[in-house]
Amino acid sequence: MELSFVILFFAGLITGFSKFSVGGMGLLVLPIVMVSFPGPQALGILLPLYIITDLMAVASYKNKIAWPVLARFLPLALLGIFIASHFLATIDADQFVVFLGVTILAMIALGLYLDFRPTSFMRKPWVAYSMGFFGGAVSMMANAAGPLFSLFLLEQKLDKPTYVSTRAWAFLILNFVKFPLYMGLGLLSMKTIETSLYAIPGLVIGSFIGFHFLKKVNPIQFKWMIRIMSTIAAFKLFLFT
Repeated sequence: MELSFVILFFAGLITGFSKFSVGGMGLLVLPIVMVSFPGPQALGILLPLYIITDLMAVASYKNKIAWPVLARFLPLALLGIFIASHFLATIDADQFVVFLGVTILAMIALGLYLDFRPTSFMRKPWVAYSMGFFGGAVSMMANAAGPLFSLFLLEQKLDKPTYVSTRAWAFLILNFVKFPLYMGLGLLSMKTIETSLYAIPGLVIGSFIGFHFLKKVNPIQFKWMIRIMSTIAAFKLFLFT
């Protein structure tokens, strides 16, 4: 049980730091939690943490929100969430682990591709909006849709404050929608919420560090570090199946 407390603390630390700094660490958090809480149950343990950080983020970035962009983005993302909920209800723990590993590697591959190739194709409306759909599905199944959401929002040509605010509100709305769906799937209960509470100290510390040390972080080096660690986590998931 002590190991579980340590894992939850680090999950909260990483979640808080990622939300208030350079982001991109969502691919790493779920595999860490699954060391002590294998299978889809880990999704329910993490969701309250994401909602807490989302509320903190929208409180910090509440002035400039591109509501028309959200109005175009959310219907497709919500559709992706509802379809993924049916898929999530039909797979077992081993299949979930394989799916998560494949998803993590796919998100890393997408990031690498976009680093070295032009993104002009993303300006096509059907491509940009498909990012909303697949982002909703991946969010429901793996809590790892940050890269897809970012692709959609970056193509809307928003200034930085508006981008950050709109992204924070998008995550908050989608995570609130996922809450009753996770409850219906049996992944979220009072027991899992009580388990989530053990991550709160790490969440607070991580948010504080991320907020105050953002300017001292080298985003490029940090991005590569997260990619390497996430790749290792993905291959460990395959070894566990």
